[in-house]
Amino acid sequence: MISSIAELISDRIGAMPAGERRAAQTLIANYPLTGLKTVAEFSAAAGVSSPTILRFVARLGFQNYPEFQSALQDELAAQLQSPASRTLDPGSAGGAVSPMLEATLDNMRETFRHLTDKQLADIATRLAERRGKTFLIGGRFTDPLARYMAAHLAIIQPDVYHLAGQESIWRDRLIDMGKRDVLVIFDIRRYQESLVRFAEKAHQRGVQIILFTDQWLSPIARFARHVIAGRTAVPSAWDSSAALFVVAETLIGAVTRQLEAAGAKRMRDLESLR
Repeated sequence: MISSIAELISDRIGAMPAGERRAAQTLIANYPLTGLKTVAEFSAAAGVSSPTILRFVARLGFQNYPEFQSALQDELAAQLQSPASRTLDPGSAGGAVSPMLEATLDNMRETFRHLTDKQLADIATRLAERRGKTFLIGGRFTDPLARYMAAHLAIIQPDVYHLAGQESIWRDRLIDMGKRDVLVIFDIRRYQESLVRFAEKAHQRGVQIILFTDQWLSPIARFARHVIAGRTAVPSAWDSSAALFVVAETLIGAVTRQLEAAGAKRMRDLESLR
């Protein structure tokens, strides 16, 4: 699968001059809509010159701005696909297991190829900090990942909460959230509007957001301090969360190692209560 523009930015932003980096950050903050505007509008939004926008587009590997916009339009169409609209390749009829397995393994490889060790380490360090509370939530199909991650983190550190139930219940928890806290959100296409609203409110309260999403980026990315963009497309009507699940498990392991002494004591105390 061709890399998304968000993935290309993640791979190359470290080598970008300051102006191009501002262009990249502006695009990610309103992805992909900013890139669908004219060069002049994009440059005004980013506060850089039009030639800087064109150099940014060229650095991503595009011959010109229309080619860049065409790629973004294809991504937008992919974002909006429903399970009913996805058709399978007739040439892949070689058994149900093999194509699905290969696609899932490819998703995992590609997801980790676009994640840096520093990004994972920074997220793990933030999750291991004891200065505030950690809240986790997901969408209709991704909330089991949030619940799974919360269950593990709650064993090794206090003040970890999985947000479940109706949206009104989540909103009520906002009163307990502030600048010292972290909100982990799982949201893949087609993105859940209630989660976007919740993320915006949490962001306004200064909560640091860690987003697990797909390669096309949930709108929540504009509010997130950290974004993990995993591959989710497989030869199925349904997207796969397997790659995001492996990233979550990787972070659980990293946080456990960082909290080795305190986490081990907490686990022993929990065991004594069973």
